[in-house]
Amino acid sequence: MSKVRNSTGTHVLVTGAFGYIGSILCEHLLDAGYRVTALDNLMYGESGLFHLCSNPCFEFVFGDARDETLLRHLIPGADVLIPLAAVVGAPACDRDPLLARSVNLEAVRLLNRLRSPRQLVIFPTTNSGYGTQSGEVCCTEETPLDPISLYGQTKVQAETELLGNPNTITLRLATVFGMSPRMRLDLLVNHFVYVALTDGYVVIFEKDFKRNYIHVRDVADCFIHCIENAPQMVGRPYNAGLDTANLSKEELALKIQQHVPNFYIHFASVGNDPDKRNYVVSNQRLRQAGFEARRSLDQGIQELMKGYQMLGRGRFRNI
Repeated sequence: MSKVRNSTGTHVLVTGAFGYIGSILCEHLLDAGYRVTALDNLMYGESGLFHLCSNPCFEFVFGDARDETLLRHLIPGADVLIPLAAVVGAPACDRDPLLARSVNLEAVRLLNRLRSPRQLVIFPTTNSGYGTQSGEVCCTEETPLDPISLYGQTKVQAETELLGNPNTITLRLATVFGMSPRMRLDLLVNHFVYVALTDGYVVIFEKDFKRNYIHVRDVADCFIHCIENAPQMVGRPYNAGLDTANLSKEELALKIQQHVPNFYIHFASVGNDPDKRNYVVSNQRLRQAGFEARRSLDQGIQELMKGYQMLGRGRFRNI
């Protein structure tokens, strides 16, 4: 049975609601008693939120987060705005830079221009904004931002503009993992588990490069925590990650190998990873604000192993 905490009828508008995070977030918001309007252009398909349609507090709007006429209609009715619509990840942004700037930055500027100061905005950015920091440096929210990809640059620019206005909270998300109706296999934990089960091996460049990680359902819970504690949290960015998961790629692969013993890992001594991020992240500010991620990497790996059994034969695979 769902635990309903919100009884005020608070209305949340989520753009990009059918995405990897959005499809989990909408479920968690409804379970917590919020009214949800989900805006999406369905570029990845339409089945992700069918199971929410029986909930009278859920509404879906087909459309684009860059459509000013549509946003002028939707925004005034919301108490909380969560702009998730984005071209996510460095490769996707590099493939279509104009689209990336349009969705990741210009759409956020539009939403910010159309909202009133009373409306709360909770914006997910990325801790990849810290760039090529040394893996020995612990990045706090005061660490200078130095994004190295177009993706990081657009998210940092959007965060800066939002924080220049009242009633904003930004979450600098660690690399997310876990199953979702709109699954992503490009995220590092998800990818490593997938190749462990399907290919049985992985080649890793620059094995000592570190990142932080967080489960997708912890991300959803964190958004709800921000809504419920907004007066104490607005006006600041927060690193959002799992404190026990500041791991190198080698450490992550070896952890997965504990669950998939036949997983062969080759650490390449030549070559390089195009993603140069290498940092340890402190989540202390968010913990002091009352939220701490609780789903472990081991739980996430077990969940992914279970979920990947449902994928069946991959498209274009002959085995």
